[in-house]
Amino acid sequence: MDEDRAGRLVSSLRARGVMAHLAHLGVYQCGVQIVLAEGGEAIWDIDGVLGLRAEVVEDGVLVGFVPHVRGSETFTEEQLVATIAATRYDKEGLRPPVDTGTAPDGGAGVDVGRPRPYGGRFSGPALPRWAARRGLRLPWRLRRPR
Repeated sequence: MDEDRAGRLVSSLRARGVMAHLAHLGVYQCGVQIVLAEGGEAIWDIDGVLGLRAEVVEDGVLVGFVPHVRGSETFTEEQLVATIAATRYDKEGLRPPVDTGTAPDGGAGVDVGRPRPYGGRFSGPALPRWAARRGLRLPWRLRRPR
């Protein structure tokens, strides 16, 4: 959304008592940043085709999304303000689903019971096996001590 529209939304949200700020998302694209009481922030953006949506971030790490609001492509600014102000950022709804230990095909799951930091497959400065087979190496500063 453009900076003027985002500024009007921020002003209206502040009038309702919501801690809102203008967020610069790109060169000519702005959004609305909501500071959450639990810590973290929600960054709202609206595009003509995609509609109203938000990303919830804590300490620079994406922890969840606010799903697309149906019909928000045609919302007026008052409706956008009402929707953003009424949104509840429930921690339970933002967590990823719990691994049940079974794969979708009924087999055993991978890494059951082991936490996976950052939600990725690899933790720390290490290369996957395929990279080592191809002769790729980490810079000497990032190699693990032997």
